[in-house]
Amino acid sequence: MRIRSWNGWLSLLSVFLLLSLWWLSTALNWVNPLFVPSPQKVWGAFVDICREGYKGSPLASHIGESLKRLALAFFLAIVTAIPLGLASGYSPKVRALIDPLIEFYRPLPPLAYYTLLVLWLGIGDASKIALLFLAAFAPLYIAVVAGVARIPRDRILAARSLGASRGKAFLYVIFPSCLPDIFTGIRTAMGMTYTTLVAAEMVAAVSGMGWMVLDASKFLRSDVIFVGILLMGLIAVLLDLLVRWLAKTQVPWNGKE
Repeated sequence: MRIRSWNGWLSLLSVFLLLSLWWLSTALNWVNPLFVPSPQKVWGAFVDICREGYKGSPLASHIGESLKRLALAFFLAIVTAIPLGLASGYSPKVRALIDPLIEFYRPLPPLAYYTLLVLWLGIGDASKIALLFLAAFAPLYIAVVAGVARIPRDRILAARSLGASRGKAFLYVIFPSCLPDIFTGIRTAMGMTYTTLVAAEMVAAVSGMGWMVLDASKFLRSDVIFVGILLMGLIAVLLDLLVRWLAKTQVPWNGKE
């Protein structure tokens, strides 16, 4: 318990040192304020956006639009990547069918195929959600396949020898054994989706945190850029903490075997 409390204080210390360095470098004019605004200027921009909104829309609307796209894309990734990952990890034939497709598009930069998505699905939210879905699908699918591969074969054979059907073996043995890897995949996919958010909102968007950052960059509003980046980072941290809490409560046996 004492070690964990020390780690928490060290994390706070690192954040404090980073903020202090930021304030000091701007106060002493070590950096150009056009590129790195002071914390006071960033806070002022945040207060202004909270009061007046950005480009006619309140800040809550921009955050809500981004979270809506993220939530829909992530939901689609979860309901497709986890079943396919379980099936691919259990059946080499299913894996042989799906793996080439995943390995082909996974290394591609999102902007490389985003233009195709826009052509196929239009410039609305459908193409943006599809891009975020593809960003989340691959890491989650790979994590689930790896989780199935790590299950001891004896565990599955023991369940089958005790009379469990193939479906019950999936439900009561394979799926629970993969839960730690599934939550790890969800955390990784969340990060990949966030890195793709700006690309998803850069084409024909008029709302969202990613669009706000891109729009501010056109007018060299580095203070607004910092506000958008900090907000996206804080929301990402909160979402990651939520996933970690769910993993801790739903998979309490992880790391205790």
